[in-house]
Amino acid sequence: MRVLLVGAGGVGTAVTRIAARRRFLTHMVVADYDLARAEAAVAALGDEHGDRFSARRLDASDGEAVRRMLAEQRCDVLLNATDPRFVMPLFEAALAAGTHYLDMAMSLSVPHTSRPHEECGVKLGDDQFALTGRWDESGRVALVGMGVEPGLSDVFARYAADELFDDVEEIGVRDGANLTVEGYDFAPSFNIWTTIEECLNPPVVFEKDRGWFTTAPFSEPETFDFPEGIGPVECVNVEHEEVLLIPRWVDARRVTFKYGLGEDFIAKLRTLHELGLDSTAKVTVPGADGPVGVSPRDVVAACLPDPATLGDRMTGKTCAGTWVKGTRDGAAREVYLYHVVDNEWSMREYGSQAVVWQTAVNPVVALELLATGAWQGTGVLGPEAFPPRPFLDLLTEYGSPWGLREEG
Repeated sequence: MRVLLVGAGGVGTAVTRIAARRRFLTHMVVADYDLARAEAAVAALGDEHGDRFSARRLDASDGEAVRRMLAEQRCDVLLNATDPRFVMPLFEAALAAGTHYLDMAMSLSVPHTSRPHEECGVKLGDDQFALTGRWDESGRVALVGMGVEPGLSDVFARYAADELFDDVEEIGVRDGANLTVEGYDFAPSFNIWTTIEECLNPPVVFEKDRGWFTTAPFSEPETFDFPEGIGPVECVNVEHEEVLLIPRWVDARRVTFKYGLGEDFIAKLRTLHELGLDSTAKVTVPGADGPVGVSPRDVVAACLPDPATLGDRMTGKTCAGTWVKGTRDGAAREVYLYHVVDNEWSMREYGSQAVVWQTAVNPVVALELLATGAWQGTGVLGPEAFPPRPFLDLLTEYGSPWGLREEG
């Protein structure tokens, strides 16, 4: 399999380090707007992998340039490791080039104009699902939301529905960590641009008799006890792709996503919003050569440390998982399927901090399943559209096992 990886940031670099250990990969072109960053990702792999990886400069917003590179490099699939702003140009370029496509975050939402905390406007992924007919006709698959959350969490949902329950009442993705970063009062462990987007947009909830609807940011707080020593963390509703994906393929009466942010993090996000620093609309500021247009959110991102560089200062574990409630053989049942990564382990084994490594391993597993034919399909599909067992078995083979905890 020949892969065009677009984006050589923390997750993209972790993808290269994981993929380098797997033989299904014939060649990976590592492309980034910053050529030096792509070259650094390739160079870090060492000479023994030089024939299977190469670096190129590429503007992810230039769909025609992406299409040409896919064709020139004879790539089978485009793996999108950029932030969600670039989903649609990359998604459409892969369609035009006749290749498969895989991403870890879906096309952006737009809140309802008059009732943002009650009704959905444009939902996450709507722009991608609008093109599913063309993807079907192409005979190619666009596997969307195939990171850890969304991604592995969706695989867990499908596995629970298939093998653990006869009837599913509720599926709730729950994400928490006890990670700390030495030397920083505020140092998010994941891309702040994406974090602001998903945390400050109206969260989406699904109920079978109501469909999709929205609530206020940070609504319905609950304390969830995470495994492997992480312990209880307060989680709140956050906009996330699983709520838009799972109901399309899994029969459940309610689906939610809650993230363990903590009071301090929520307070900082609220302050950014109140000051308008979460905005993506450009404002004019003085510059050395005259007025310059900048996005406040991009300024915030530039002022914070790159999450990919924090691994040496970070301690603790991160947990992604899916809580499921329903019945089995007539009896009530609740389980939590989860995946924990210890930062000490991911840094020692791969040189990548825990959050970006946990995100990166899942698309590589999915690529291998597509390459071997264990996963097959056409159209725009979420992770829960495929059989879950091959994925979970291969994830364990990668040296990163998952767990199941009976609740109650």
